[in-house]
Order: sequence, then structure tokens, then C-alpha cells
Amino acid sequence: MEFWARPSDSDHKHTWQPLKDHLVAVADRASKFAEPLGAAEIAWVTGLCHDLGKYSLEFQRRLEDPRVHVDHSTAGATIAFHEYGPAGRLMSYAIAGHHSGLPNGGGAHESDLFHRVKHKQIADFSSYSSELKIPDSVKMPALRPQCRKRRGFTLAFFTRMLFSCLVDADSLDAEAFGDPGVSALRGVSEPLADVELRLMEHIRRITASASRSRVNEKRAEVLRDCLQAAEQAPGLFTLTVPTGGGKTLSSLAFALKHARLHGLRRVIYAIPFTSIIEQNAGVFREAVGEQVVLEHHSNVALPENREDGWRSSLELAEQNWDAPLVVTTNVQFFESLFSNKPGRCRKLHNVAKSVIILDEAQMLPVELLKPCIAAICELVNNYGASVVLCSATQPALEGLFPEGVKVREVSRDPAGLYLALKRVEVHDMGTVGDEDVVAQILRQEQVLCIVNTRAHAKKVFEQLGRADGHYHLSAAMYPKHRQERLNEIRQRLRDGLVCRVVSTQLIEAGVDVDFPVVLRAMAGIDSIAQAAGRCNREGKAEKGQVYVFWPAGSEGMSHVWFKRTASIAASVMRQVEDPLGLGSVKRYFQDLYFYEDGTTPHSHGPTGLDSHDILGRIEVGAKALDFPFREIAELFRVIGDETVGVVVPGDERCRKLLDEVRYLGISRQRVRGLQQYMVSVRPWELKELQEAGVLTDVHGLPVLSGSRTYDNVFGLVVDPAERKEVDAWIY
Repeated sequence: MEFWARPSDSDHKHTWQPLKDHLVAVADRASKFAEPLGAAEIAWVTGLCHDLGKYSLEFQRRLEDPRVHVDHSTAGATIAFHEYGPAGRLMSYAIAGHHSGLPNGGGAHESDLFHRVKHKQIADFSSYSSELKIPDSVKMPALRPQCRKRRGFTLAFFTRMLFSCLVDADSLDAEAFGDPGVSALRGVSEPLADVELRLMEHIRRITASASRSRVNEKRAEVLRDCLQAAEQAPGLFTLTVPTGGGKTLSSLAFALKHARLHGLRRVIYAIPFTSIIEQNAGVFREAVGEQVVLEHHSNVALPENREDGWRSSLELAEQNWDAPLVVTTNVQFFESLFSNKPGRCRKLHNVAKSVIILDEAQMLPVELLKPCIAAICELVNNYGASVVLCSATQPALEGLFPEGVKVREVSRDPAGLYLALKRVEVHDMGTVGDEDVVAQILRQEQVLCIVNTRAHAKKVFEQLGRADGHYHLSAAMYPKHRQERLNEIRQRLRDGLVCRVVSTQLIEAGVDVDFPVVLRAMAGIDSIAQAAGRCNREGKAEKGQVYVFWPAGSEGMSHVWFKRTASIAASVMRQVEDPLGLGSVKRYFQDLYFYEDGTTPHSHGPTGLDSHDILGRIEVGAKALDFPFREIAELFRVIGDETVGVVVPGDERCRKLLDEVRYLGISRQRVRGLQQYMVSVRPWELKELQEAGVLTDVHGLPVLSGSRTYDNVFGLVVDPAERKEVDAWIY
């Protein structure tokens, strides 16, 4: 009897894919993917076993009648679990989950791995032995636990990597059989050495045209330090550079040279906010060319004015990060490392032997900090990666790394660099009411005021008043609207016109603006430093002026987190001469982490730095290789609050995209284009808008339809009382 993996478009079976061919091809691909992991053998056997269940007569009948349901994953998982010892247990997770996701290990649920391989009744698949000879044994790869208490984490992390090799190999083989034209578009990328040459030529051009100034001299010093440090052996690095010190291109120069010298395969640049990503990705494209920069996050829209082949190649690379330079979010990066889903984990094997730049490292999620640090150490320790923690306000993470982990600073003199690039003076205004804040704003021709909440920003701006040169910015405005306002703001600053801006902290996220005066509601010292980075950015004045104030009203400190970080920052500021100095920053983070944690670095149990006890959940069943993969994936959320994107039809392009969705159907590309017009709302806000009858459904997308629900200054208006007050709107 002939056994088939999948049918073709034809009813003629001789055109179908033979099952043996599929298993061998997946084994070979998975083995190749696992070579950088030192796990080629175990990956090959995992690939060979993953679809053994397709040898059952029931599955072969299913190929002709898709209505028949057959579990084909448990068979190979059962073989691996019972035949290959500890290595086989890890293999069995990957095999059992290669369609539905990595399961939990123990437990009473029928979908849990141990129940499936011990008790589940499955169809007879013994015919595999007529075509295949599976090995008698499989060796566990050589893995080095970070420390004695993290052995389970090391094994669970490896299981995800093995899973990644399998699901990517399986997907690529299915694609090669079913759509060879698409398959041929993959893997077309140029050597990193060529990308590096283009970057250095770009840097030479902009350096040659730059004026001589103290700031530009220090930027050149940062670049020299990065190029020199790139020669060091792979491992864990920090790059501490003040805002405006040129760390974006310099860190990329480090990464590309480091990769070339040490045989690393790609550069992954992870950033906390999409607004910074879009800015940095644009800088990278200008420097090294659009064809090598993969921008992977929720708001990206691939260029429409390119040849289909080029666009498709980048879009395909998004599935597994097979690209020279990947620019992504912390959410995408870290949630993938803790995911159990095939789609998310598919890329993980390509993270091995990469240079990973974690920009704005102080923004690593505090409630998940210990698991994030454990993942970083694992990538360095067992997967040949180099990781660079990049920040102007370097978090005090030393005590969270396992003993023996060496962290090297790229900059030769961070303290000297800070003093040389110090461009602001910080003044503590104490507790101040909104009327005094507005009075201070009105004293300045060009001023930026940053507060902690949308409600406070709205209240301050309402007192300031709508006038020429007055601007409000918040996440209630859709991205394209915000960008248009920022362009206007930059132009007025350049022209020396009145420009008074009230914003939430979104403007701190790498937004390139330069004000002579900045007001900042009390917040963490890292946030105050980010605000200061929007002040006297180019060093045109001797010193810019930053005024920090504690809001008198409840709107300014409505969230527990704001109050906590602000209180710790205020305490530190009272005891130091320079609130933004490196010593002050270090002290702030030490106090914050001690307050949140209060335990030893490698202890388990729920703490503020591992609020869901993810590390403890992994270790509790480690001796039995019982890992709760599904449970961990559900708990590890960088952004805790679920939100929904509401489309605001703000211009003709948006309306055209909506018409395409209505009449041609929803597509990934159209949704991505529409994300420039989306405002994220919480479930209760969505309910308010639905009950008000101001939303229409377009193929599952909520679209704003009320003429008084989007204000041209404040953005989306959720409160019904406020909708009555709107006097200018976009529709």
C-alpha cells in the first residue's frame, strides 16, 4: 500500500506527496535548522517521527474525505516518549504540538501530553515500519543550565527551540510541495558583510556633512567604541549612551561587525514601542537599503509601490525571521520566546546565533523581568547569541543575572559621555496645580509638557486653550493623525514659531523633537530622562530647562504604577545633586527592583519581578520533565490589558482601504494599511461605543461611524458627555 502525506490539486494520486518523502524532507530541514543549536540529531529524529500517525488507514481515508477527523500527532509523540528516554520526552512535546501548540505536560486534561501518550486510544500506525527505520536511541544535546536552580528552564527553553525547528521545517516542506513558486522566493538575502559596507558608507556620508560640534564629536566617539567592542567574543553587553548620542546607527554598526567577525547570522533589533520602530526602521532602510530590513510588528504595512516578488519575499521572511536585519517589538520578541503556538515559535531557531539589540532596555516589563533575564541568559549561554542592552538610563540588572555571567559595557566611559552630552538642568517644582502648570506653559514660546494619563493631558490642554501653535498628543489619536501633528510641531520649532505641546508619555518613546523647555509630571527617573531627551537635543543652548512637578489633582497619578515609580524617583531626587546622573539612575532602579521583589535573585515564587511565578512553574515539575507550556504562554503577556483596534476613517486612503475590505474581502495587507488609522480601546470602551451606535462592522473590523466621536485635537471620544462638546472632528 502507498502512504501519502497530503493530496495535490489533482485527484490523481501519483501527483500527491508520498508520506516517506515528507518525513525525510522535514527531518533533513529540521536537522539543518538545529545545527546552530548543537541539536541536529534530535531534530532529525523529531522530524522523522512527527507524522507517523499518517500511516494509519484512518488518516489515509481522511485525505479523500476531509470530514473524517484523525489525530495524527499523538502517534509519533508516543513513540518518542516511550522509546527515547529524557530526550524523547522533550521530542514528544514538539511532535504532539506541531499543529495545535506545545501542550502542558502532566495534569488530568485529555489534551495534556502525559495523558495523550499513556491513555489515548489512537489508530494503528504500525505500517510505518514498512517504509522507515527509526533510530534505536537519541542523545540529549549538551546544554549548560544557567545555575542549579534553572535546569528546568534550560530544558523547557530547548524544547521550544526544537519545536521551532520542527514546525518551520514542516511548514516549508508543505509549501515547497503545494506552492513551489512561493517557496522559491525564500532565502534570498545578501551577506551581512555587504550590509555592513553600505552602513559604514552611509555613516561616512552623514559624518562628512555634519557640522563640528561637541555633540557630533561624542557621537563619533560612541561609534569608535562600538566598532572596537565588536571585536570581543560573543556574549552579553550593555551600551550606555545618553539620548542624542547616536546609539541607533552605532549599535547597528556594532551588531553587523560583530556578526561578521564571529559568524553570527542576523541582527534582531527589539524596541518597546511601535512608534520608535517605525522611526528606527526608516533610519535603517535609508542606511542599508529597504530589501534587507524586515519590520515585524502590528502597525507595519509593506510598501505597495514595489514588485510583488520583493514584497512577498519580505512578507514570507516575517513568518520565520529568515532575513539579515529584523526590527521588531519587545512584545513580539519576548512573547515568542515563551509562546506555545506554532506560528509564534516558528522563528525561534533563527534567533540562535544572532546579534540581539534590546533598545531602551529600561522598558523591559518589570512584572516579567526575571523570566526575560532568564531568556536572555539562555540565548547567550546555549544558543551562541550576543545580546546588547541599549539605554540612556541603564537598568540595574547586575543582581538578577546568574553568578558567572559577565556583562561588558561597550562604551569606554559612560560617565564621561553623560557629562559631555549633558544638555539640561532639572528643577523640582514640588506639588503644583494645573493652573500653575498652564501658567508656566504660557510663559514659554516653545515648550513641551508631558503628563502621565490621557485624562490629565486633556484637562491641562483644555485650560491652556485651543489656539494657533497649541497641540495635544495622546494614544487616543490614530497613528497617522499623531504623525501629521508631529510634523507640524517640528516645522514650527524649526521656524521659531510659538509651539506649546501637551502630551502623554508617548512622545518620550524615541520621538525626535527638540524643545528649549520641558515640563514633566513626576514619574520614574527613566521617564524623566526620556523627557529630558526632548529638551535641547542638539545642544543649541548652553542648557535646556526641565521642570519636574507633582500633580496636585488625582488625574495625574491615577495608576498605582505611576505612584510607585514617582515616589521612588522623588525619594532619590531629594538625595542627589544630579537626578539624571548615572549613579542616580542606578540607585532608582535598585530601589525599584528591591521594592518590587524583596527576594534573592534566583528564588522562586510570585514576586513583583515574576508576578505569575513563571520560573517557579517551570521548575516545579522539572525532574519529571513536566512543563506547563500552554499555561505559561497564557500567563506571559508583556502588555497585560487586552485592547481592540477601532478604525477611524480619517482620510481618503483609509476610506479606499475600507471599500477594498468591503468588496474584495479582508486581507493581511489591507488590515496592516488600516492600522495607521486604528485607535486601541479597552473592552469597556468598545462596549460604550457599541451601545452608542457609533460603530459599524466591516468584515469583523469595528469602524467609527459617528460624526461626533473623533475630535481633531483630542482624538477618539468615548465618554457620551464629551461627545456633545466636540466642535472639530475627522470623519
